[in-house]
Formats: sequence, C-alpha cells, structure tokens
Amino acid sequence: MILGVPLSEILWLACAIVIGGVITGLLAGLFGIGGGAVIVPVLYEVFGVLAVPDEVRMQLCVGTSIAIILPTTVRSYLTHREKGLVVPRVIRLWAVPAVIGVACGSAIAAFAPPAVFKLAFVLIASFIAIKFLFAGDRWNLGTELPGTLPMTLYGFVIGLAGSLMGVSGGSLSNIVLTLYGKSIHQAVATSAGLGVPITIVGTIGYILAGLPHQSMLPPLSLGFVSLIGLAVMAPVSSLTAPYGARLAHRLSRRTLEIAFSIFLLLVSARFLVSLF
Repeated sequence: MILGVPLSEILWLACAIVIGGVITGLLAGLFGIGGGAVIVPVLYEVFGVLAVPDEVRMQLCVGTSIAIILPTTVRSYLTHREKGLVVPRVIRLWAVPAVIGVACGSAIAAFAPPAVFKLAFVLIASFIAIKFLFAGDRWNLGTELPGTLPMTLYGFVIGLAGSLMGVSGGSLSNIVLTLYGKSIHQAVATSAGLGVPITIVGTIGYILAGLPHQSMLPPLSLGFVSLIGLAVMAPVSSLTAPYGARLAHRLSRRTLEIAFSIFLLLVSARFLVSLF
C-alpha cells in the first residue's frame, strides 16, 4: 500500500503513463501535435486513484499535460528543423498572436460549457480529415500563404480555437498550412515549432492558475502541474518524439495525410461519444 492505494494499482497506472508517454512522443513527432488527447485521459485515471478532488482534477490533468508536452514539442521541432522543412515566416507571424489567443481562450473556457469545446473540435477535425481523405488539393484556398495581416489573424484563431477545444495548435495549424498548398511534411514541421511558445506560456499559466488551490492538490504539485506525472511521462515522450519525426519524413505525402486523417477521426469520435 502507498498512501492507501494498493501497490498493484500504482504499478498498472505507472505502466499506463509510460505507454501514454511513448504514444504521445510518436504522435508529436509524426503529426506535429502535442498528444494531449492521449495524456489527459491517462492522468485523469491516475489522479482519480490518488483521490484528487473533482474540483481541481481536470485542471491538474490539463496543466500537467501541457507541461509534459513542452519538452516533447521542443525535441520534435528541433528534429524537423534539421530536415529543413520548417517555414520560418509562419513561426514569426504566428507565435505572438497564437499565445494571445491561448490566453483569451483560457479565459473564455472558465465560463463556457465543455460541450461547446468538444463539438467545435469534432466539426473542425472531421472537416479536415474528410478533406485529406477525399478532396485532396481541390479544397485549397491558394498556392501561396497570404499577407501579414491575414497570417496574424490565423495565428490568433489557432491559439484561441486550440485553447477552446482543449487541443494543441498542431492540428489546427496543419489545417491552415495545407489549405494554402504547403505539403503535409512542411505543415507538420512548422506546427511543431508553433507548439513551443504555446506550451511554454500554457505551462506557466496553469502553474499560476493553480496556486490559489494548492491546498486541494496532491503532494509535489506546482499549481495545476503535477511534478510526479511530469517526471514519469515527460522523459518517455521526449525520447520517442524524434522517432516519430523521422518516420514522418520517410512516409509519402499521401500516407501521412491518411494517417493524420485517421488520427483526427479517432479523437473526434472520442469527444463525440463523451457528449452523450
């Protein structure tokens, strides 16, 4: 027994965290996403066994997830950058407005019901999955990225929508970049780069947001970030991210598009089921 919890349950949950970390790292490298859709459910069960109060349980899951994603996203971005496929102009134009969008979305999320965010993700993710699977280049908005103002607005919307839907900006930035004729490989690489400032600001924000609730949080928590969860899952996901990135560059464009579409549909189905 550890803190009143059977050792066998702790071991099974530790295995689940490690497996979740492996999957998270591969997804981050392969698709340029953070993998929060994998981390949050695993942590939710872990914190449930440890009797974390429901009032702070989900916030602790999300905050810890963002902190775990941070090193994974950095490693994924560095690996993609070595391949020379990151679009620097996009990173420059999107970084600041995306971070502002994340902050605004977090404030809105404190008042809106969860169903709004889940439904938004289902609609947008399903749309882009169908595009990749069936429409190909016919749904593109152009062959070149637009000017500075539209790009700045895109960055803000990506950060805002990502925060409202509870996902990283990777999926959304992939959508925008491919609609403007960028290859899926370029989109994945650039999305990984955009995730770096988003996860840094998100981690700091959740730490600060959780400080007033510190007495309700489990030991070794810094605001809404569990240092225990971070210590177990982050190294695993960070180590596996480069393998996902290398795999992405070995796959054909069509194979990667189909794989990304299937991923989006699976996550959409998970959110859709939770609405009923």
